[in-house]
Amino acid sequence: MANLATLFLLFSSLLSSLYAVQAMPHKHWPSGGSTRFYDFKVQTLRVTKLCNTKEIVTVNKIFPGPVVYAQEDDRIIVTVTNETPYNVTIHWHGVRQKLSCWFDGPSYITQCPIQAGQSFTYEFTMVKQKGTFFWHAHVSWLRATVYGALIVYPKTGVPHPFKHPYEEHIVILGEYWLKDVVQLEKQVLASGGGSPPADAFTINGHPGPNYNCSSNDVYKIDVVPEKTYMLRLINAGLNMENFFTIANHKMTIVEVDAEYTKPFTTDRVMVGPGQTINVLVTADQPIGIYSMAMGPYMSAQNVSFQNISSIAYFNYLGAATNSISLPAKLPSFNDNLSVKTVMDGLRSLNQVSVPKEIDMTLFVTVGLNVNKCKSKTPQQNCQGPNNGTFAASMNNFTFVKPPISVLEAYYKNIEGQFTEDFPGAPLQFYDFVDGAPNNAPNNTQALNGTKTKVIEYGTNVQIIFQDTGTVSTENHPIHLHGYSFYVIGFGTGNFNIRTANFNLVDPPYMNTIGVPVGGWAAIRFVADNPGVWFMHCHIDVHQSWGLGTVLIVKNGVGELETLPHPPVDLPQC
Repeated sequence: MANLATLFLLFSSLLSSLYAVQAMPHKHWPSGGSTRFYDFKVQTLRVTKLCNTKEIVTVNKIFPGPVVYAQEDDRIIVTVTNETPYNVTIHWHGVRQKLSCWFDGPSYITQCPIQAGQSFTYEFTMVKQKGTFFWHAHVSWLRATVYGALIVYPKTGVPHPFKHPYEEHIVILGEYWLKDVVQLEKQVLASGGGSPPADAFTINGHPGPNYNCSSNDVYKIDVVPEKTYMLRLINAGLNMENFFTIANHKMTIVEVDAEYTKPFTTDRVMVGPGQTINVLVTADQPIGIYSMAMGPYMSAQNVSFQNISSIAYFNYLGAATNSISLPAKLPSFNDNLSVKTVMDGLRSLNQVSVPKEIDMTLFVTVGLNVNKCKSKTPQQNCQGPNNGTFAASMNNFTFVKPPISVLEAYYKNIEGQFTEDFPGAPLQFYDFVDGAPNNAPNNTQALNGTKTKVIEYGTNVQIIFQDTGTVSTENHPIHLHGYSFYVIGFGTGNFNIRTANFNLVDPPYMNTIGVPVGGWAAIRFVADNPGVWFMHCHIDVHQSWGLGTVLIVKNGVGELETLPHPPVDLPQC
């Protein structure tokens, strides 16, 4: 994998020099290094897994999809052609899209979907960004199979702040369904109830030997004894947070969400959907085959989930081919302490410049709701708690996507598509964690709306996310598009400014934060990237239920603080 990546970068650089004349960057966009071109064809692929053959949606008939390689400050141009009957968009997860909001990818937020038979070209620059990112579909539940890694290396001659690994490997955690996932989402929403668990967890698309018909459907890394390897862990899963561990081996975290961290050694990590973690692993054990295991982290109460772990092999060269792999011990599915221990250990590599003077603080509750049944066929459509229907919300507002994209409506001043009244705090304060009105569906209903929060350019923003126990407390991986942010604090219980402990020296810099089960998390960032930015839970069923909102950051002064005009091939709804 490592040698392939190096060859690809050299080849890509050659292509870039040949084609540079064709891709003059827009004068508004930050100038990059090389320009790297990719061609994505969204196509169906017939696969056989778990004793079942079905068609899945893929890019270029590869599962997981092709790796996009680049270097810091490179420009990336990807033409996406949709050859399936489904609507498609691609989101470049973790890319801050500096002055390129039109290419961010969430459907009905920054663009209309790419319809069957149509194409759209994404163009963006990796401005001062490097590390492990990924791309995925951002419409319906197509992310279940439409995903791949985006690897951005440091500039030539700039080393990593740790000893160069012998090799690196991309390890993408996922979930696999036997059902058509587009239909599955429709069925879940129509039922008013919860989502069924995935049929399998996967590591780089392989379920591993614990599932039916999968004894040979296993991912494997061959390792040389005493060498150190970097694993780029990516959770592209749809609805589950996951633990990952390697039998008898320690992992040293050196990067989270494409930002370096102080080295932190652990024997297990929890990777939520949307999160990436780079770990160093040294092959320092007796020659053998060691299991790499992926299993569930489920912090909510009374939710069914897949409890069979996916296994891959960390295979020492010289190990007997018929030897049995040493089992990996995963934490219990509700081991909140393991999650907290790693979060406690995450620190930015160096002292950082955290905004000290705050211009705007948002207090945002996150959680599920139960709405009263309004269906004439309640047995079919009201399968949530107490014969209600599930919803999800921020500050008790369920986000409803408009019929055209919020960005287009905002840019063209099209009225009636969204409102600018997302509340900066919940309309009602109570004991969010333990005293919520749990007699659902009474008093737990959310209000619907396409509500946004408008922020002046250059504002120092602080957001306090508060988990709620209205239905069940739960760890929620909240992702903010267009920005990374400093995670200055987190804790259990209701947020209390008098007792909250903030790290303003070296907090981790992330784009997806797991708001702790029955707790809170505080983030800070400077709103210096104009555009329309989705902020949502990265558990897709929660997003489908409306757990999100939109931050609109206004233009500043001059062209380097102004959102450019839309591309000519922007898809139409």
